[in-house]
Amino acid sequence: MNISQQRLHKLEIEKIKNIRDLCISFDTKNVTAILGPNGYGKSTILHVLACCFQPANATQENYKFSNFFPPHPDNLWQGSKLKIVHTYRQGSQQYENVETIYSKIDRWTPIYARRPTRSVLYFGVDNCVPLIEAEKRNNAKIHYSTEEVSEKIINTILEKASFCLNRTYTAYTTNDTGRGKKFIGVKADGITYSALSMSAGEQKIFRLLEKIFRAEKYSLILIDELDLLLHDSAMNNLMKVVAARAAEENIQVVFTTHRESVIELSDLINIRHIYSSGEKTLCFNETKPDAIQRLTGKHPKLIEVFVEDDLAMAIVKKVTGKLGMSRHVSIQRFGAAINCFTMLAALLLRGEKCENSIFILDGDRYRTQAEQKKCLSRVLTGDDETAKSRREVGCEKIKSLKLPADTNPEKYIHSIIIGLNNTDNEEYNEIIEVAKEIISVDDDHKYVNLIIERLGWDRSVGLSKIIDLISSSNEWINYVADVKDWLESKKVVLEETV
Repeated sequence: MNISQQRLHKLEIEKIKNIRDLCISFDTKNVTAILGPNGYGKSTILHVLACCFQPANATQENYKFSNFFPPHPDNLWQGSKLKIVHTYRQGSQQYENVETIYSKIDRWTPIYARRPTRSVLYFGVDNCVPLIEAEKRNNAKIHYSTEEVSEKIINTILEKASFCLNRTYTAYTTNDTGRGKKFIGVKADGITYSALSMSAGEQKIFRLLEKIFRAEKYSLILIDELDLLLHDSAMNNLMKVVAARAAEENIQVVFTTHRESVIELSDLINIRHIYSSGEKTLCFNETKPDAIQRLTGKHPKLIEVFVEDDLAMAIVKKVTGKLGMSRHVSIQRFGAAINCFTMLAALLLRGEKCENSIFILDGDRYRTQAEQKKCLSRVLTGDDETAKSRREVGCEKIKSLKLPADTNPEKYIHSIIIGLNNTDNEEYNEIIEVAKEIISVDDDHKYVNLIIERLGWDRSVGLSKIIDLISSSNEWINYVADVKDWLESKKVVLEETV
């Protein structure tokens, strides 16, 4: 019976290679980028996913755990265990959020023939080797015959390659040496040439595009080090093409990269940073590089404040400025609210006591201490005294801005502004006037953005001016009370050390 509509939701790895207790989600968007420092298991995640499915037909590659995790004297992989959560349709029956567990004691289970079925395509680093370097080097002339390919799908690939590389490709060829070897060729800007003369990045783009556009519907495509050999504009354009194709065919694409610029495409793709604390491999969802840099770099200043986004950063800067503490305080973003708990867990698992650190939530999510404790318990697991102590310390480190119920920071700030009277500051008066012109938006998060856009300011400048204005309101004192109280308590620390 045909199987279709496959969807991978989540991968949980209890133990394999250097990964411990990892949970990574692939929901929300069809394309997921995995970032993180070297040696933390980005490629391992792809290798695991490749082995979790059996091919849909005999023409497809059958990836097995032994391909990526071959037994050797140093490691037989006993004790490895992982789980995927996935959905699929078999005939008329829909199977939602199915859990399939894989493990190895003496051998891998389940047996390969009992794995779920899905078309999986793996594109490894070895696919990036230029053809000319893969060929045996000798002085003999290379002979081949050339034939132009005119498939409809090829015309699409030429069009997309032209967009990715900012060149005009007009033909695609196959080249046959007559000795069992075939390779591609192209015509660009009036010149015809084969893969033997193509640049490494150009060759990679064409190979990837052919895999993606020939992939079956509902396929899973895994790409290791997507950024390798590609400059930023080519990579960003490729991502736009991949995201569009994935949406059209319900394909999921998971790739690893070291290129932080991919974060600019977070409206199209999932961003997942992974970090290993030694005890646990943590996953940050939709985060900025700030959090990871803090974990891998040096402690920047005595007092650390971690916030969700640039709006919260502007608010905290105002509070520290009024307290005369700005020069002593480092403010860093962790991104999505859920990352608050992941970042805090990472620091505690590293052995940091976080006496001088605070984690600030915007106040629209995880409002109660019970919710916060539940989220923290998911990343700081265990019933031993050390785990309990970490959770207790962690709960004390989380503070929230005080928002009214059922609102978000942008909408609340807009409501404060339109409630203000005109001042003797004409710049403030213009902000109030523009805010009052914004009656309704399709997304509450746009209230502040629209004020900044209409006044023609850079975002950082606009946020600073808007926060300056609302800091004079009656609501401000209560809004930032928890943050202000904590920072004031740290003035004693500064006085003792400065």
